[in-house]
Amino acid sequence: MKYIKKRQKILYGIRQIEVAFMFQMQVDNEIKLRMLSARDADSLFEITMQSKEYLKEWLPWLDDIRSPSDSMAFIKNSFLIYNNRQGITAGIFLNEQLVGVISFNKLDFNNKIGYIGYWLAKHHQGKGIMTKSVAALVSYGFEELSLNRIDIRAASGNWPSRAIAERLGFRKEGCLRQAEWLYNRHVDHVIYGLLKEEWKSKQAYG
Repeated sequence: MKYIKKRQKILYGIRQIEVAFMFQMQVDNEIKLRMLSARDADSLFEITMQSKEYLKEWLPWLDDIRSPSDSMAFIKNSFLIYNNRQGITAGIFLNEQLVGVISFNKLDFNNKIGYIGYWLAKHHQGKGIMTKSVAALVSYGFEELSLNRIDIRAASGNWPSRAIAERLGFRKEGCLRQAEWLYNRHVDHVIYGLLKEEWKSKQAYG
């Protein structure tokens, strides 16, 4: 994996947001993670709409995305969060094509904890893309951000998301009952946690 750091100035209308280092990671020869920019708004909207009904099963925000301007607002907000050191949001690019989103939804530097979330377009499921992307972000969190713990929380019935956490060595630590209102029902959240020392041991012994 290769970490890329670039100083960038992102222009949104009349407001310029200066980003100290724009997050980018080369996961392998085909997969790259990088922060989304204004030029990605149309692509983000397109893949969101293409997978809308599929994603709605476990994600609560799909009805809020009605036009490319909504995707643009999401991207703009992600830069503000990044600049405030509260989180990192990146697009997942397969051969330069946007196929999903991955993020540290929250970064708690006081307690050295990061909370990871992710989604992938329906037609790119089952190819190992997300497992590789999450593993890369976990490594970045422990090695570059000096985190001690990383959390993944998934709806109890979201088996593909849970499988990624378990595949990467996260431990199931508990269940929050009726933790989220999802359109017309409450869903439980399963909490997965991984410590830096556990990740290092897993990397050392494969």
